[in-house]
Amino acid sequence: MRSIGDNGASMAAEEAEKDRRRRRRNRAYKKNTTPEGALGNSLDSICGPPPELSENGSGVLGAHPMYTTPTPTPMEPPEVTFNSLPPIHIFEDHASSSEVKGEVSQISQSCPLPSTSYFTPVQSRKFHAVSREEKKKYFDPYWPDQAAEDAIKRGSAFKAKFRVNAHNRAEAYCTVDGLPVDVLINGIVAQNRAIEGDTVAITLDPITIWTKIKGGNSPSKQGPVISDSSSIKGTPISSTFQSNRNTCLTSTSLTTENGHDTRDSDTLDQIERVEKTDYERALERIKAMITSNPAKRPTGRVVSIIKRSPRRMAVVGFFVAAPLLPEIEFSGKGADTYQGMTKKKKNDTISALHLVPNDPRLPKMTVSIDNLPGVARERVKIGDLTIKKELIAARLDEWNEESWFPVAQVVDVLGPGCEMETQIAAILFEHAIRSARFSQNFISCIPGPSWEIPEEEVTARRDLRSIITFTIDPPSAIELDDALSIEILPDGVFRIGVHIADVAYFVKPNSSLDKEAQVRSTSVYMVQHKLSMLPKELSQGCATLSPGLDRLAMSVIWDFDYNGNILDRWIGRSVIFSCCKLSYDLVQDVIDTGFGPSNLIDSNIPQVFGKYQWRDVVKSLKSFYDLSQKLKEIRFREGALSLGNSKLAFLFDEGGLPYDSYRCDERIEACLLVEEFMLLANRSVAEVIASAFPDCALLRRHPEPNLRRLREFEVFCGRLGIELDASSSGQLHLSLSKIREKLKDEPFLFDIIVSYASKPMQPALYFCTGDHKVKMDEWGHYALSVPFYTHFTSPIRRYPDIIVHRTLLAVIDAEACLKRNAVSGNNNVEVGSFTGLKFDREMAKSKEGKDALLGAAIKFRVPGVEVLGELVEYCNERKLASRHAEEAGQKVFLWALLKNKQALISEARVMGLGPKFMSVYVQKLACEKRIYYDEVEELAADWLESTETLVLDLYRRKPFQKKGTVSKYRPIKDVALIENPSELLEEAETTETNSTELYPAVFPMVLRHLSSVHVALRAIGGDDGPIDIGVRLYASSYF
Repeated sequence: MRSIGDNGASMAAEEAEKDRRRRRRNRAYKKNTTPEGALGNSLDSICGPPPELSENGSGVLGAHPMYTTPTPTPMEPPEVTFNSLPPIHIFEDHASSSEVKGEVSQISQSCPLPSTSYFTPVQSRKFHAVSREEKKKYFDPYWPDQAAEDAIKRGSAFKAKFRVNAHNRAEAYCTVDGLPVDVLINGIVAQNRAIEGDTVAITLDPITIWTKIKGGNSPSKQGPVISDSSSIKGTPISSTFQSNRNTCLTSTSLTTENGHDTRDSDTLDQIERVEKTDYERALERIKAMITSNPAKRPTGRVVSIIKRSPRRMAVVGFFVAAPLLPEIEFSGKGADTYQGMTKKKKNDTISALHLVPNDPRLPKMTVSIDNLPGVARERVKIGDLTIKKELIAARLDEWNEESWFPVAQVVDVLGPGCEMETQIAAILFEHAIRSARFSQNFISCIPGPSWEIPEEEVTARRDLRSIITFTIDPPSAIELDDALSIEILPDGVFRIGVHIADVAYFVKPNSSLDKEAQVRSTSVYMVQHKLSMLPKELSQGCATLSPGLDRLAMSVIWDFDYNGNILDRWIGRSVIFSCCKLSYDLVQDVIDTGFGPSNLIDSNIPQVFGKYQWRDVVKSLKSFYDLSQKLKEIRFREGALSLGNSKLAFLFDEGGLPYDSYRCDERIEACLLVEEFMLLANRSVAEVIASAFPDCALLRRHPEPNLRRLREFEVFCGRLGIELDASSSGQLHLSLSKIREKLKDEPFLFDIIVSYASKPMQPALYFCTGDHKVKMDEWGHYALSVPFYTHFTSPIRRYPDIIVHRTLLAVIDAEACLKRNAVSGNNNVEVGSFTGLKFDREMAKSKEGKDALLGAAIKFRVPGVEVLGELVEYCNERKLASRHAEEAGQKVFLWALLKNKQALISEARVMGLGPKFMSVYVQKLACEKRIYYDEVEELAADWLESTETLVLDLYRRKPFQKKGTVSKYRPIKDVALIENPSELLEEAETTETNSTELYPAVFPMVLRHLSSVHVALRAIGGDDGPIDIGVRLYASSYF
């Protein structure tokens, strides 16, 4: 029996063959010349001479398999269409065609790109003399792994991350490290079966066929960041970290034993002076091309899959309706009722179905009926239509060259798509998030509720139980992993401590619990759902910093003067005693009431354990607050940036269903108080571990913004008449602060500006300091404006923090070992410090220092460069998956909220306009949504390019349509919610009107950038497709 897609495959192959013949006839009348810039003698200077021709696996004389000529694009099957969406007409610079042509000609002659074809005309004819069977292939075969690796080393191919445009799956982009812009992979054939998230090898097209890019790529006007801070006494925080910036770059590394490197700074300098590789030279030449042609974007094609994306193993979607399944055949008692799943009826059984993923970036997939789970298979065979409304969990099994669609294997039928729990289960499956349940094997190695700290452990640590200490967390928090302490010394010095739960004490390296935590990598917090990284017996038991109990901690303690300057620092293991658990709301009440101990109602005051009383807690909070304000002022003066995007929160009924939502626009001061000290602790620990272990420290970096999008943001502000300086993170923050003040009466517009400011920002990433792909000047954190940063303060919910704890323990142990040896040797030599304000570089470079650091690294199982490199890559993936899952969970609850409402009216602003759709910023959602108005019944859309104006109006005449054909026009109700004005007047007369009520617009509607519009929100999908939040124009008409 023919499998699904064979008809489409045959049609496409025949059309492709006709196209080839037509091209050959045309070429017979043309002189066979080489396109300018495609080939040339200068090619050897980029990637070496062309490869010798060899016989491929099919016995055809041609190039080496890794240099095969791209197969002409076949016609796509009729049921697959990809409409290229027009760009939003914002910030588009129209370069002169003559200028571009001149630039292309100049650069192409001097430095052409590696070509994907090296055939002479005779060889080309031989290559095309292939068998009929081979001509039916839609895609080129992948290069062998070794061939792809060799090509990347030579610079004739490039390793990249593959990303698909969610609005147009035929358009994908590849990020190549070192290139300032992404490479466009245009067309399904050029994508060559790559999937969203794959790591691929790509070749670039000749520069003559690069596409036009929106906007420009002019270099940033970077300038020096000048600090006006000064130190009266002690060391300013900025100087504390900046002074040690070079320390970590010149400190001595470890030996190759246990996976660590022995190279010192001199060796590293020699390595940097080594002659550049072929790959680096090719990359520089391509960068030069991009710089010389800022109006053009590189294009290319995928030639190999280096690493397959986890998305292949987690596909969620629905079985599709008739138009996409022209070949499904079946018979039996379900044949007459199964109209929704097929177009044909024959005396045969079902052979296959199509699965359409919820993620539009993934391709439609073929599913064999015989491979369905038993119950699902029987339901399909009897024609059970309800299976169309159920979410399907599947994995992509294979995708060969002869098939237009990949083959998927169904893992499970999750349940009805209209139910919230089914949607939550789909999110967890799609993002490979494990359930909250832990097996007894993991729980058995955790101490029970009656566990107490062993006496020898107390002796080995610094005892801080007599110092006032407390936690500040959300009201519902039960996993308490950070606490604050304070001492006011006689000379007016503030001794502030940040104490983090010592999770590494309980989670031993390579234990079953450690491996499970590593797989989970992070806790996931969805609306009304929490999936912890660690079992609750640990995260809510012996590790959590509960009040009234002795607990183990890793502590960072600073001595501050009144102006917020750091005078001294201590880092080490400790035992603490928290006297009370405070909530953010309670602390905010204390701040708002002026820190009066008796200003709160007694019922709101938490229980205070130990020798301290509530007034002592309030007094400590006052000192914390004052000092945090100074630290915050210093931090932003030194160049930090805060955008503070809005978030959506929900109100729930007794059944746990959302009945209303609201925006969380501002973070309260209590949160910011805690944040300042947590940021400082992370910075301090990052400095220590990067200095001691410069080849195997786990840090977190935040790359600089995307320059093109940053320039677009500057142009956007310029159009509004708003002055913006985005030359650095500090200047950007200062500009946004001034804009906020200027627009204090237009908060909605400021929300839009912050939304635009967020677009150029790139995600922060974990990285290994020994990864030479990350240059040392890229280690910093852009938003925080610091040279070193890591995650240390949340080991209960983040696995990277556990690794950082182990690395820090190794530094502390090595330092203690050196001090013990110095005392026992009676040599009266002063031993420096690894954890203090000044890192002792000489001690680290000495033989004794090297041995101590190596021994400690082995003792605490500090991962080496290769292991840590793989680990941080995995943790970055899980961090991103966690964030996407949390966002998807928010969407599910908003969808459930809107499903029970007829419509939710909101104010919106037009962010972008074009002939087919507009992009609007919806205030109630605090996000952008699109409204498509092309090919809509009874709606005329006139786009005026010269003035970038859109005119929408109604007309009663329906578009012509042949009888019996399916209309390509959508009903107007999909685009606009149209009310009758007379009905609105009657409703207003019978009910009380609200001054803030939003009224519908009137046709014709004239829209420009930043025009204010009213929109109606509604829930879409669930029963027969992915859920979404639909946005329609809110208008009125008598017709």
